[in-house]
Amino acid sequence: MGNKIICNKCGKILPTERGIIKADFIEINKKWGYFSSKDGKTMKCIICEECSDKLLESFVVPAVLEETTELL
Repeated sequence: MGNKIICNKCGKILPTERGIIKADFIEINKKWGYFSSKDGKTMKCIICEECSDKLLESFVVPAVLEETTELL
């Protein structure tokens, strides 16, 4: 990803301070398999929290969002 973490959807550069990322994001690293037209390819992308929210709102079947009681 280099020095900057950039949302592939909106292009926003995620804030960092002294090398520490100060925002959360989804990182997709998908190796496509035999039954895909992308067989043998790997897709990598970053989606910021705001774009993630917009994406989830577009789902026909809602994603499951659960509370986490133990934060590591």
